[in-house]
Amino acid sequence: MPAVTADTLTLPRLRALPEQGTAWRAVHNVVTAKKFFEGEGFQVRRPFPGMDLSLADPFLLLDHLGAVEYGPGEAKGAPWHPHRGFETVTYIMDGAFEHTDSTGGGGLITDGATQWMTAGSGVMHSELPPDSFVASGGLFHGTQLWVNLPRSAKWTPPRYQDIGSSDVKLVSSADGGALLRIIAGELDGHRGPGVTHTPISYAHATVNAGARVDVSWPAEFNALVYVLSGRGTVGTDARPLEEGQLAVLGSGDALTLRAADTQPQAAGSAWNVLLLGGLPLGEPVARYGPFVMNTKAEIVEAMEDFQSGNLIRQAPSELPHGTSADIDPHS
Repeated sequence: MPAVTADTLTLPRLRALPEQGTAWRAVHNVVTAKKFFEGEGFQVRRPFPGMDLSLADPFLLLDHLGAVEYGPGEAKGAPWHPHRGFETVTYIMDGAFEHTDSTGGGGLITDGATQWMTAGSGVMHSELPPDSFVASGGLFHGTQLWVNLPRSAKWTPPRYQDIGSSDVKLVSSADGGALLRIIAGELDGHRGPGVTHTPISYAHATVNAGARVDVSWPAEFNALVYVLSGRGTVGTDARPLEEGQLAVLGSGDALTLRAADTQPQAAGSAWNVLLLGGLPLGEPVARYGPFVMNTKAEIVEAMEDFQSGNLIRQAPSELPHGTSADIDPHS
C-alpha cells in the first residue's frame, strides 16, 4: 500500500497555514474500531456505527477491509444483496473486488480505484473477489464508506460511478512530505472526481515518517481521521492515533496531522489515514441492515418491496431479488 503513488515534489501543493490565527480543530474523542464478519465471512474493522452517529452525520458506516494476506481459495466477498436510501463508496488499495449491480453498472475495482454506488430508490448488487484473485490469493486492503442521502434524494434513481486510480486528484502537503489522494469534495481548492448528493470531502493521505500535514477544512463540515496503517498524532495537542482508530474532531477551519518519527514494521515508512468530513443532514435516521430511510414505515416498505420482488422496478429477471433470503440487520 498505497496503490496510487506519485512524486510529491512534482504535484500541486496545499497552502502553508499560519500557526497563529488559524482555528485548528481539536480532537473531541478517539474511537477504536470493533471487528465484525460480513458477506461470506470476511472480517472488517468498523469504527462507526457504534459511537454517537450525529458526530459522523452524513456518514453512516465505515468498514476497513484488511489488510489481509489471503491464501489460494480463501478470498471472500458479499453475494447479491439489496440497498435503499444511501450511497456506498468502495475504495480498494490492494487486491480486487468485482462489482455487479442491477443498474448494469459494474467492473473491477483494484489498485486505487473507487466504486461509488448510489442505491437511491433501490438496487441489488454483489461485491466479490474475481476468480483469478481467489485462485491465486494475495494481499487485500480496502474500505467501504456509507454516505446518507438527504430525504429529498432517497428516491433518486440508482447511479454508478467508476472512479479509476488515474482519476483521483493528487496533491502534496506544503512541505512535500505527504501525498493526498482526493476522491471526493475539495481540499484547499483542489477537487476530487466523485459526484455527491451530500457535500462531503474524502481523501487518503500517506504521510512520511516525521512529516506534517496542515489542511484547511470547511467550518460547516464535521471532521474525522481514520488510520489505515501506521501511527501519528492529530491536532495541536498531538493526540496519538494508530491503526484501526478514528479521531472525531471539534469545530474549526483547519486540520493538522503529524506522522510519528518511527513507524511499525508492517506500515513501512509512512502513516496512512483517511480524511472524512461532510455537511450534517440533521434529519431523522431509520435503518435496518441494508436500508436507511427517515421513518420506520419507510423501512417496513423497503422490506416488503424486497420480499415481494418490487425493490427494483426494472431489474433483469436473472437477479435473485425478492427471495426469502435473510437480511443481517448489521450489514
